Amino acid sequence: MARKRRKDLPQLRGNWLTTYGDMVTLLLTFFVFLYSFSTIDVQKFQKMIYSFQDAIGVLPGGVTTIPGEETMQGAQLTGPGQEMTLNAEQVKKVHEMMVQLLESENLMNEVTVRVEERGIVISIIDGLLFQSGSVELIPPARRLIYKIAQIIKDLPNQISVEGHTDNVPLNRGPYRDNWGLSSMRAAVVGSYLVEAGIDPKRLRIVGYGQSRPLVPNDTEEHRRINRRVDIVILNDFRG
Repeated sequence: MARKRRKDLPQLRGNWLTTYGDMVTLLLTFFVFLYSFSTIDVQKFQKMIYSFQDAIGVLPGGVTTIPGEETMQGAQLTGPGQEMTLNAEQVKKVHEMMVQLLESENLMNEVTVRVEERGIVISIIDGLLFQSGSVELIPPARRLIYKIAQIIKDLPNQISVEGHTDNVPLNRGPYRDNWGLSSMRAAVVGSYLVEAGIDPKRLRIVGYGQSRPLVPNDTEEHRRINRRVDIVILNDFRG
């Protein structure tokens, strides 16, 4: 009995890509056509875009652990005339109140307040917040965070809590590297801000590890300065 000759299998080709590409192009054209017959709220469109960025966990340069739910630039939160952008009077008031707090607590060497283009930055040395390698706030730190929250909680602005470390690799503890440690510390500070009355929808939590030092990591004093948690009242959520 003669054996049946096996038919050669057809070779797979990339012709389907052309059809797929045409379909995608047509869909894009269709949506552009619909867009041309409609109007769009710019703020809602920005909110949609930034919310999508948060949904996939992308923030430039950092590790996001708890993204905020509202991510708008210059959006009106409570009505006309009340915007996220800080005015000069608000900046001055917050700065003065923070300086008064730090002077009364004798913390001018451990906490700094500076005004940057992106907003007001309250920078707290990690030794004032945590024991070495730990993510548990020491009792005096909880009291300090509560007092800071009372100063900033009535502002409508988004707040970014940002953890930073020096460049010394971790050699113990549950965290693989400085990214993980800085992210968790920022999250812990953020959780205490919420307990102190800050709306969680206003918070963005970021860990930068050793990637954003204030000064070179060339001395122990400089490394101490770089190990910090920043609480930033943002002019613009994207920072």
